[in-house]
Amino acid sequence: MGGFQLLAKPAIDFLNKNQELLQDLSEVTDENTQLVEILNTLFFLPTRRLHNYAKVLLKLATCFEVTSPEYQKLQDSSSCYESLALHLGRKRKEAEYTLGFWKTFPGKMTDSLRKPERRLLCESSNRALSLQHAGRFSVNWFILFNDALVHAQFSTHHVFPLATLWAEPLSEEAGAVNGLKITTPEEQFTLISSTPQEKTKWLRAICQAVDQALRGTSDLPPYGSGSVQRQEPPISRSAKYTFYKDPRLKDATYDGRWFSGKPHGRGVLKWSDGKMYSGMFRNGLEDGYGEYRIPNKALNKEDHYVGHWKEGKMCGQGVYSYASGEVFEGCFQDNMRHGHGLLRSGKLTSSSPSMFIGQWVMDKKAGYGVFDDITRGEKYMGMWQDDACQGNGVVVTQFGLYYEGNFHLNKMTGNGVLLSEDDTIYEGEFSDDWTLSGKGILTMPNGDYIEGYFSGEWGSGIKITGTYFKPCLYESDKDRPKVFRKLGNLAVPADEKWKAVFDECWRQLGCENPGQGEVGKAWENIAVALTANRRQHRDSPEILSRSQTQTLESLEFIPQHVGAFSVEKYDDIKRYLIKACDTPLHPLGRLMETLVAVYRMTYVGVGANRRLLQEAVKEIKSYLKRIFQLVRFLFPELPEEGSTIPLSAPLPTERRSFCTGKSDSRSESPEPGYVVTSSGLLLPVLLPRLYPPLFMLYALDNDREEDIYWECVLRLNKQPDIALLGFLGVQRKFWPVTLSVLGDTKKVLPTTKDACFASAVECLQQISTTFTPSDKLKVIQQTFEEISQSVLASLQEDFLWSMDDLFPVFLYVVLRARIRNLGSEVHLIEDLMDPYLQHGEQGIMFTTLKACYYQIQREKLN
Repeated sequence: MGGFQLLAKPAIDFLNKNQELLQDLSEVTDENTQLVEILNTLFFLPTRRLHNYAKVLLKLATCFEVTSPEYQKLQDSSSCYESLALHLGRKRKEAEYTLGFWKTFPGKMTDSLRKPERRLLCESSNRALSLQHAGRFSVNWFILFNDALVHAQFSTHHVFPLATLWAEPLSEEAGAVNGLKITTPEEQFTLISSTPQEKTKWLRAICQAVDQALRGTSDLPPYGSGSVQRQEPPISRSAKYTFYKDPRLKDATYDGRWFSGKPHGRGVLKWSDGKMYSGMFRNGLEDGYGEYRIPNKALNKEDHYVGHWKEGKMCGQGVYSYASGEVFEGCFQDNMRHGHGLLRSGKLTSSSPSMFIGQWVMDKKAGYGVFDDITRGEKYMGMWQDDACQGNGVVVTQFGLYYEGNFHLNKMTGNGVLLSEDDTIYEGEFSDDWTLSGKGILTMPNGDYIEGYFSGEWGSGIKITGTYFKPCLYESDKDRPKVFRKLGNLAVPADEKWKAVFDECWRQLGCENPGQGEVGKAWENIAVALTANRRQHRDSPEILSRSQTQTLESLEFIPQHVGAFSVEKYDDIKRYLIKACDTPLHPLGRLMETLVAVYRMTYVGVGANRRLLQEAVKEIKSYLKRIFQLVRFLFPELPEEGSTIPLSAPLPTERRSFCTGKSDSRSESPEPGYVVTSSGLLLPVLLPRLYPPLFMLYALDNDREEDIYWECVLRLNKQPDIALLGFLGVQRKFWPVTLSVLGDTKKVLPTTKDACFASAVECLQQISTTFTPSDKLKVIQQTFEEISQSVLASLQEDFLWSMDDLFPVFLYVVLRARIRNLGSEVHLIEDLMDPYLQHGEQGIMFTTLKACYYQIQREKLN
């Protein structure tokens, strides 16, 4: 409105001469009218003609049929002109009202508020609105513009942007008659109006202004259905706001979703010093999944965290990349590393690359953990306290040294056992890393030993005061050095390892302590975790495949079991576990993924040390026991370890026992699936993932005897079939006379090689492609059956094997199968097979294979 006055001044000189013409144009009749007024009228003239246009269009419409499209179009156009006229009239009134306000209240404060696009909607100079609990002499003046509510006092004023302002009427019970509650991101106050009418007027004005501010101002009238006014603006909305008061957020700008005055939903928060959070908010605080960046001016890089938050703090799973190059992946609590986590330091080229995986308490390493010092080529597996090795632990080095014993403040201190690659053993006291100090026994590889006092660092000369013993060669195991039998006593017990990983899984199921909680609640937590993780994945760049999505959907259903427990239900549980362990979004899948990571981290690289084999096996057995406890908690109807599940259906037709000829009775040879064992249920899921590092340890441990075995295998395999069968003492009646090759029958000649019992040989070779002991035992059983089939075919009569007859034939098959790491296979089966299978048919067959392995090492060719 002030624009016309500015225009009038330069225009007067030019237009004074033509004032009459202007008067005619502006249709002003009064001759004493000021030029400014005439110009004003002239500029608004086109808007006055809008009504005429509308009338003309309406008259035109009468020329057409009421039902015709032309009539309809002209009607619509006419009403558009009418609404434009009303809209512009309203706009002019607002502008004149605002101009009047600036003229009535000149001064510094109002000048600072003056903006060309700002319009006054209402103000409280008539004392119609006051602040609750204001002082007697205080002045509170409220001015509502189309973009802000201004609260002015004696010398100060505050501007509240409407996009982040919420207004609601207070009920009389709240103690405020005619009260309005105003909420902004950093303030909350109550306005008291003088009358109920004033209250309604102000509430309506504020709500409409807020709604208009959120929709964005428009210079054109809203046509069609869009003109419907909302009763009140939404409580939840998107807006941008810069904080000025909150100490934590001072000068920070938030852009995102709001709910009742607080950031709530997805948003981005930027601080003036360069910090930035982008993610989910809840009640004004970072809560949910988010990304946080903190510039590090000293290193000219930034710290970067991606993960979960709770009430404004890092809490839950996350990845923190430090400006220094370190990366931590794991659990957080109250902005600190707390729970299970992996810390990678340095790249391989830098000064100290190392990795730690284990438990953290309040930002410090505490509990069990594995530290891989790649620079020094050492790996520590043991207890920690306050960021230092403290308690029992094991160290292995790339040079084959092995130490187990006590640690104090990162040093080997107290009792320990040290083994070198050549089997020299020291058992006694230590005072520092690799430094012997005090009483001990040093045993040579040949069995000689020195007992006494030792001092000095291993590998650089040791001072000894003691006695040298040369015992006669060991008569029996009793006389062997005690150390080999005792290895592992000073290591951390398997059940004490990775407690934080299992505790985290129990917590996800809603149990504070293992096994203590409600099953129903646990299943709910699983469904919630899967749904939340799926939603989060939807936003991440990795898109889930259709099959993964279907698996997730099937896992969200809680398996229901009614009635007595049966083999079918056992199989259902097994199937559920396979699916659950395959998806890291499921608590059990996450547990599985973490256990695989910690196991590999422990036993790969420097950790691939043959002395660690028994620790590695114990660790797997401990996992089985602890996962089985989780599974039995989720499926309370699952019987305990070693229970037999009654068969619901009768057994298939009796199969005659392989070795005895008696009918196969289940008690003597139960099959997997009828006896509940943790290994039967869980090894198929767990072992394939842990197989490479575990089998590597077996291969290292059996290296020497496997070399002898392999040499014999290669030597004996040079012979043709007939010669080898004769050499091994296989009875003539079992020798194949003819062979079927691609449908042709051929005679077995003295020169024939690798043809006899070929199907059994091929079958046994499959042992290297299986993972679990039960699968390997099935391969052995299948091999025996293949041998039987071949012999039956040539004998043409029913017969019963005796072990004397069977052993040489099986020995022939084992030799021809040429399995490179047979010793490792045998020991793996022995260590991990279900105990109840040992006395059954498969147990006898396994014992036969084991006997063959040892027999081959002793074979000498004439």
